[in-house]
Amino acid sequence: MAHIHLTTFIAAPAKRVFDLSRSITLHKKSMAHTNETAVAGITSGLINKGETVTWQGKHFFKTRQFTSAITEMQSPLMFTDEMTRGDFKSYVHEHHFKQVANGSIMIDIVDFETPYGALGKAANSLFLKKYMEKLLTKRNQVIKEYAESEKWKAILN
Repeated sequence: MAHIHLTTFIAAPAKRVFDLSRSITLHKKSMAHTNETAVAGITSGLINKGETVTWQGKHFFKTRQFTSAITEMQSPLMFTDEMTRGDFKSYVHEHHFKQVANGSIMIDIVDFETPYGALGKAANSLFLKKYMEKLLTKRNQVIKEYAESEKWKAILN
């Protein structure tokens, strides 16, 4: 199983960062380079506990779909999304938010497992984990950009 742990400081209130992280619209903007769009479930607004979204985008030269459900949520501290359908054997993404004096800390903890046994493990170590880290880092930079400027108002209002 692959494990990713990212920590991002954002000079904005944790509640704003929490809500931007749940925004379907902002996710689309952060993944525009993969043509990712929401095609089923919640396709706009903020996703909540018990809801699902199906994303479709181009990754590794192929159009893929990934459905996840929000299985846990404690506003504005954390939420968890888990894959219910997609190319991974399993995928769990915990999003944590901590208010600090000058902003907030956003922590992503992702655990995923690929199918195909030893071949999948080799793919993880050779390129997949790095690819996933790069996607999450890009997404976090977009969240940071919106949260630290007035752009967040166009997403959350």
